Amino acid sequence: MPDPAARLLDVTRLVSRVGLGPLTGVDRVEAAYLDHLRHGPVPLYLLCRTSYGYLLLRGAEAEFLLAALSAPETLPCAGWLDRLRGRRGPKMRLEAGLRTRAMARTRHRALTRLITRHLPVPACYINVGQTSLRPETLRRLRRVPGLRITAMLHDTIPLDFPQFAREGEPERFAASFAATLNTADLILANSAATAADLARHAARLGLPLPPVLTAHLGVTPTPPDPAQIPGDLDLLPGYFVTLGTIEPRKNHALLLDVWAKMLAEIPEEQVPRLLILGRRGWRNEAVFARLDQAARQGHVVQERSGLSDAAVAALLTRAQALLMPSFAEGFGLPLLEAAALGTPIIATPLPATQELLGNSAIYANPDAPYDWLQKIKRLAGGAGTDCETIGTEYQKIVIPTWTEHFNIVLKKT
Repeated sequence: MPDPAARLLDVTRLVSRVGLGPLTGVDRVEAAYLDHLRHGPVPLYLLCRTSYGYLLLRGAEAEFLLAALSAPETLPCAGWLDRLRGRRGPKMRLEAGLRTRAMARTRHRALTRLITRHLPVPACYINVGQTSLRPETLRRLRRVPGLRITAMLHDTIPLDFPQFAREGEPERFAASFAATLNTADLILANSAATAADLARHAARLGLPLPPVLTAHLGVTPTPPDPAQIPGDLDLLPGYFVTLGTIEPRKNHALLLDVWAKMLAEIPEEQVPRLLILGRRGWRNEAVFARLDQAARQGHVVQERSGLSDAAVAALLTRAQALLMPSFAEGFGLPLLEAAALGTPIIATPLPATQELLGNSAIYANPDAPYDWLQKIKRLAGGAGTDCETIGTEYQKIVIPTWTEHFNIVLKKT
């Protein structure tokens, strides 16, 4: 497929994440697209949905956006209207900076005219953050002459596990999912498992399924920096790490049960530490209460958020294993990041996980705490069949790169 005359990358999600700490999950994917496309031969434009309408920016403004994400304290003051309404946070300040740099802007309902007037054709709209995949937005994009729509759907978890989602998210996702299938020219899937889920739900709902292109996400491990590990973390006599937002589907409750059992059987000074790295999410009050209690009882279970990527990488490098007892994942970037660092992994045998890691992980069901306990104990002891298997199987893992990802995707967009 010949290159388009322009690519239009939606950066709404990235703008909304400024000031919230290190990027995670889908945020990293959008940032990788922004960084790669700004260096490409095809002219890049950026689209951002704000409280007051849409901003259209030249690709050169990617540098300003990426700098703002890494140093939000350098942003200008919020706009006068935001200040009047008491909205002065990093997101409002970033939007104010982007407004001064925008080549054009418009109210929400005039999006079609904005893009038609300013973008060369044929052009390709790319959305990998999902934030702007709203039915009305997609309808307005569909009316732009010569514009192809490409959207990445990272998973179907809100449809499969609505009990784990934020309030109202299953309904919003269902509307977005239907609108995307009805309007997109191409859908990107991050794994064959996700592609199968998309096809399953499209058939269930009687929706047309556009062409689906599967491309594993790239992994670029951050160099570990032990100097950035907080000095007050208790890492002896060894530790395990779980990484990700503390939300119900990540199944932190199982790990807390496992550690409670170990504390009942083993003297506290001999129990390996559990490091829970990630910010608190939603619908998880019982787990939050247990974490608050654990913080008052000692250093066996330690919760941290906002650590730098270099600190997390350093902790993973020294960990006895990464623990991922999730009920559902569309991809699982932390798994590959840990594998790239040579860290053993105990995980749920989900389709996407097995697709990425094959036999290179130790698998345990997410509703089998005794199985997790035994496997964690064996790794903590540094001996046993599991450890020997990991040593040989890790050499077989192929860590996907962003170069490989874009070599697949950009031929079709």
